Amino acid sequence: MRIRAITGFFFIIVMLGSLLLDHYVFGAFYLLLSSYCLWEFYGLIKKAGFKPNLTTGLLNGAFIYVVFALVTYPGNNDYHKLLFLLPVTLSTIFIQELFTKNAAPFTNIAYTYLGLIFTIIPFTFFHALAYVGGTFNFHYPMAFLLMLWANDTGAYLVGSKLGKTKLFERHSPKKTWEGLIGGILITALAAWGISQYFADVALAHWIWIGVIISCFGTTGDLIESMFKRSIDVKDSGGILPGHGGLLDRFDGLLIAAPIAYAYLYFIVNL
Repeated sequence: MRIRAITGFFFIIVMLGSLLLDHYVFGAFYLLLSSYCLWEFYGLIKKAGFKPNLTTGLLNGAFIYVVFALVTYPGNNDYHKLLFLLPVTLSTIFIQELFTKNAAPFTNIAYTYLGLIFTIIPFTFFHALAYVGGTFNFHYPMAFLLMLWANDTGAYLVGSKLGKTKLFERHSPKKTWEGLIGGILITALAAWGISQYFADVALAHWIWIGVIISCFGTTGDLIESMFKRSIDVKDSGGILPGHGGLLDRFDGLLIAAPIAYAYLYFIVNL
C-alpha cells in the first residue's frame, strides 16, 4: 500500500502538471500515454497467441491522435483535411498482412484495429475536452480526472466496508452495487466542489458529468477486466509499481471520456 500510495501521488502530480504547464505539453503528454496504452494492449494480445501489427498500429495510433488534436485546436485552419489521409494510413494495416505468413491474418488485423478503437480514440476525446469551448481550457480535463479519481476512491471505500451485492461477479468479483452507488455519491460531492472553483458550467451539469464518469468509468473498468480475464492476465503491465500498467489506470477513461465530451458538446452546447 505504501508503494501504491507513493506511485499514485507522483503520477497524479505529473498528470495535473501536464495540464497546467502548456497546451503543447498537455497534447504531447497524452500522446505518449495513449501510445503506451496501445502498446500494452498489443502486448496482452500477443500473450493470448495472436500477432497484431505492432509497428503499423502504433504509427497509425500516433497519427490518429495528432490529426484529431490539430483539428480541435482553435482558429480557422485546414487541418480537418488531414482526416482524409486516415483511410490511406489505416489501409497499411491490411497491406502489411499480405507480406506475412500468418494462419489467421484477419484476426491479427481485427485486433490491430481494436487496439486503436479501444485506446487511442478515447484519448482523442479526452484531449478534445480541453478545447470543447473553442479555446484551450484545462478546467474540463482536470475536472474529469478529479471526478474519475473520486469515483474510484468512493467505490473502493464504500465497497470494501458495505459491499455485499455483486455488480458483475463473472468479470470483477470485488465490485458491488454498494460500491457503485458510493462512487456516484462521492463523485457528485466532488462535482459540487469543482463547481465552486470552475464556473464554466452550472452545478447541475457538473453533477451530471460526474454521474456519467461514475457509471461509464465503472463500465470501462469492467470491460478491461473482462478483456484481461478472457486472456488470463492480471495486470496490463508493470510500469506503475503497485498499480500495474497504464491501461489499468486509464480503463475508466476509455468509455467515459467520449460520453462526457458528447454531453458537453450536444447537451451543454459548448
